[in-house]
Amino acid sequence: MDRVISLIVHGGAGDIPDRRVDGYRRGCVRALEAGWAVLSKRGTALDAVETAVRLMEDDPVFDAGRGSYPNRDGQIEMDAAIMDGATLANGAVAAIKEVSRPVSVARLVMERTPHCLIAGEGAERFARDMGVPGCSLADLRMDPDDRTASVSDTVGAVARDAHGNLAAATSTGGLAGKMPGRVGDSPLVGCGVYADNKLGAASATGRGEDLIKIVASKAVCDLMGQSLAPQEAAQRVIAYLGDRVQGQGGLIAISPAGVVGAAYNTPRMARAWMDPDGAVVVRV
Repeated sequence: MDRVISLIVHGGAGDIPDRRVDGYRRGCVRALEAGWAVLSKRGTALDAVETAVRLMEDDPVFDAGRGSYPNRDGQIEMDAAIMDGATLANGAVAAIKEVSRPVSVARLVMERTPHCLIAGEGAERFARDMGVPGCSLADLRMDPDDRTASVSDTVGAVARDAHGNLAAATSTGGLAGKMPGRVGDSPLVGCGVYADNKLGAASATGRGEDLIKIVASKAVCDLMGQSLAPQEAAQRVIAYLGDRVQGQGGLIAISPAGVVGAAYNTPRMARAWMDPDGAVVVRV
């Protein structure tokens, strides 16, 4: 068995205020360590990315799960996706309300339905049918006064497990003040998330409308499939994002061999990974 394991997480790209940097650091490290614990016990890449993203959904620092931004009507509508690089199976939810961990609902879509994406009331009904605990708007909006539209705190994780399989997951509350029903890149396979054992895996963050235009996560994976290192692949796609559509955002990526990379063109991006010696590296 190939025992190389690897994991990188992100907590969003944007103009992160100085006062929030420590919270981003702590949240990314907690998520990384939780996902790494799964991989260290020979757990699957799918379990690792779901675990890491759930930790960030529970953290009100991030625009995901409990910290999600409200839309124009003051409601919380969340998007999430997860993808299995071994089979290309994927699941996603969009514009879902009143669940605290949308990434787990996305995984249930992947494993319990013939569909890839369920949205709105249908996603909420499915979550209830699956026994997913609900939560109120008050439970979700734990930090309503510290919300800035210039920050894109979409969270994500990509991993390689000891079996050589890759996985990726992404979750977000979307843009602050967005139109009700707006769906960004996060739940769209190829845009906000992608994983293929033969190419690599990626998770994106930033202005979703721009990331959708260039199919950002699949673009990174295609470049890795052409033998580019994850760092170079991510940098090229971010450069194209800026040049082609004047977009802003960031990407994390992992190669089939477990090498990681990250790039962004915003003032900051929160991310954390394990270096080859097993030490935590965190940057904001």
